[in-house]
Amino acid sequence: MPKRKSTNETREKLVDAARTAAKNAYAPYSKFKVGASLLTSGGEIVMGCNVENASYGVTNCAERTAIFRAVAQWGPKLEIRAIAVVNAGNAPCSPCGACRQVIYEFGPKATVFFLSSNGWEELPIADLLPHGFRLQ
Repeated sequence: MPKRKSTNETREKLVDAARTAAKNAYAPYSKFKVGASLLTSGGEIVMGCNVENASYGVTNCAERTAIFRAVAQWGPKLEIRAIAVVNAGNAPCSPCGACRQVIYEFGPKATVFFLSSNGWEELPIADLLPHGFRLQ
């Protein structure tokens, strides 16, 4: 994303898609509905939402839902260029540690858009996960 304008346009598209995805979240326990959308290297936008479960350990975050959906659709060579994360309450919300590692696995150069206490942030995943690793 070489130009600032295209980065802003990308963020707006991804944030809008993530907001749409958050509406479908299954969050009966936390009531914290999260949506994510990612941009693949091929230009596709893929959405995901959080899906909770009474057995909390099997709950899945929105970011991983979007990534797993993209892998299921385009295969393991998926490359993420950017990903946005939002929640229905407009609260600050960055990817959790597990999601950061999964984003890094499929997009070590990806840009992450999220709302922080200082407003919208746009950071490379390597800044959010400074010692991320891949076994490839």
